[in-house]
Amino acid sequence: MYKRGIGWGLLAVLLGFATGAWAAEELETATAQVQTLPAEQVLDGQVEAVQQATVSAQTSGRVVEVIYDVDDFVQAGDLLLRLRDTEQRARLEQAEAALREARARFEEARAEYVRIEGIFERQLISRAEMDRATAALESARARLESARAAREEAQEQLEYTRVRAPYAGIVTQRHVEVGETVNPGQPLMSGLSLETLRVVAQVPQRFIQAVRAHDQARILLQDGRRVEARALTFFPYADPRSATFRVRARLPEGVPGLFPGMFVKVAFQMGERSCLVVPAPALVRRSELAAVYVVDDEGGIRLRQVRPGRHVDDGQVEILAGLEPGERVALDPVAAGLALQEQREAAR
Repeated sequence: MYKRGIGWGLLAVLLGFATGAWAAEELETATAQVQTLPAEQVLDGQVEAVQQATVSAQTSGRVVEVIYDVDDFVQAGDLLLRLRDTEQRARLEQAEAALREARARFEEARAEYVRIEGIFERQLISRAEMDRATAALESARARLESARAAREEAQEQLEYTRVRAPYAGIVTQRHVEVGETVNPGQPLMSGLSLETLRVVAQVPQRFIQAVRAHDQARILLQDGRRVEARALTFFPYADPRSATFRVRARLPEGVPGLFPGMFVKVAFQMGERSCLVVPAPALVRRSELAAVYVVDDEGGIRLRQVRPGRHVDDGQVEILAGLEPGERVALDPVAAGLALQEQREAAR
């Protein structure tokens, strides 16, 4: 009976391990692989708008209407505010009257020139008379061109009373109120465009040579996204107080979730390095600990603590310690945990 009991117990253990091995075979796994990735230096950066400006008055006048206010979105060419235009409109009317007069004088001089030219060809008048007609025509033409230029100037002065948005964007500050009298050069309204953004970072002197050589950077967002910089602009001088170089990283248009003034992380490429990676879903996090379920060739499952690094492209995560190349990890930690529990119960 004693030997028979040992036989039944051994048979139960073997059946339990077989059940656990079968469960491990059903798990989807991936192999830890060594990949060559960019070696990056992560620094702090701040988002700023490429297009940001303050619209100033180009003529004198009293503010009669302010159409947009702070935080309003405007399209390129939208009317922001209007100035009193009585004086400018009167000047335009005078310029148009002077233009009509100059045009009439020119037509009269041209008709006289044609008449004198016909008589001169028949040799009925002297050369001096022909020269006087030619001079009168040229003088009338010059006065006509001057009148046209004066009208364009008056039209431009009238247009200055209608302040328009130079590009689409957000109004950030209003400097005047209705009823104020403004003079040329006085700030009226400030704004910025959200379409084109860039990130400004201060690169320490010891890193600037490698950053210049590779000329690549990525913006690391808080939600895990990584945005490739379109271009880098290097300032050719260092800050004498901090010994850092100012670098601008141009962002693609339309990146959601970024606004001027935000702080982000900038990863500048410094070279290349080899690292061990596994798919990110295989990683299990419990508070400050991280682990993966390792599946061996016999179907055994073990929960092993690892030290993860950064998330890399294609949904991979870097493993700094705790795992060897070629080992298999379970891609579904929940299913792997259930299979491990079955193996432990079978072993007991």
